[in-house]
Amino acid sequence: MGEVKDYKAAFQLHGKVALVTGAGGNLGAEICRALVSAGAAVLATDVNDEGAKAVSDALNAAGGHSAWMKHDVTNELEWESAVAVAVSTFGGIDIMVNNAGIVPMNFLADLDIDEFRRVQDVNVAGPTLGCKHALRAMRPDGVSGRGGSIINMSSVMGLSGTIALASYNASKGAVRLLSKSVAAECALLKTNIRCNSIHPGIIDSDMGSLFHEQLVALGVAPSMEASEAGFLAAVPMGEAGQPSDIAAGVVYLASDASRYVTGSELVIDGGFYAT
Repeated sequence: MGEVKDYKAAFQLHGKVALVTGAGGNLGAEICRALVSAGAAVLATDVNDEGAKAVSDALNAAGGHSAWMKHDVTNELEWESAVAVAVSTFGGIDIMVNNAGIVPMNFLADLDIDEFRRVQDVNVAGPTLGCKHALRAMRPDGVSGRGGSIINMSSVMGLSGTIALASYNASKGAVRLLSKSVAAECALLKTNIRCNSIHPGIIDSDMGSLFHEQLVALGVAPSMEASEAGFLAAVPMGEAGQPSDIAAGVVYLASDASRYVTGSELVIDGGFYAT
C-alpha cells in the first residue's frame, strides 16, 4: 500500500470483502455490523445457521451487503465452500475474522479428554483452517489474489491462566502463537497478507455470560452477580467491555490504517492484563 496519505480513507473498508465465523453470537454479529458500517461486504457464517441468517438479513435490511451460510469451522470441506461463496458472491476475500469459539469449563481433575480435544478442534484447528484457506485465496496466485488481513480471536485467557479453564487457556494461547507463525510466514513469502490476534478481556457477550454461569455451576462463585463483581474488581477501568469495543479493534486490523501491523496481539480489556 505504501505510506498512508489520507488517514480517513485508510480506516475505510470500501471494496473489501470479509468472512466472519461465529457470526451468530452477539460479538460476531457486532463484528459483522462494524465491518459493514466501514464499507465492507460480509459473509456471516456459523454452525448456528439461523443465527447467521438473522445477522445477514438485518445487515441487508439496513442497506449493507451481506450473505450467510452454515459453517462448521472444524470441517475443511466447509472452509473451502465458505471461501468459494465469498469469492463468487462478492468477488474476492480481503478480511478473515476467525471468531468462532467455545468455552466449556471443568476442574483439571475432572477434565474429560474428549472435551479437551473438542475445544482444541474448534478453537485452534478452526482458526488454523481459516488461516490456511484465507492464505490460499488471498496470496498473489489465489482466487482473490490481492492480499488481506487475517484476524484471530484469542483472549486475555490466552495470556494468563484461570481456574477451570485449562482447555480454553491452552486453546487461546495456541491461537496467539498461531497468529505469529502465520504473520511471519506470510510476510517472508511476500504474500501481502497480515495476521494478528485480538485478546478481549471481560466483555458483555454471550460467551462472557456463559463463563460466569459455569463458574457458579462449579461452585467457584456463589452467584452470577458475585462472579461478575469479582472479575470486574480486577479491571482498572471498572466496567465490562462491550462487543463494539472488540469490533472497533477488528475494523482497525482489517483496514489499511494497520498496514504495518502483523504478528501482534491487540489486548482490549480495560487494563485487566496490565495489573
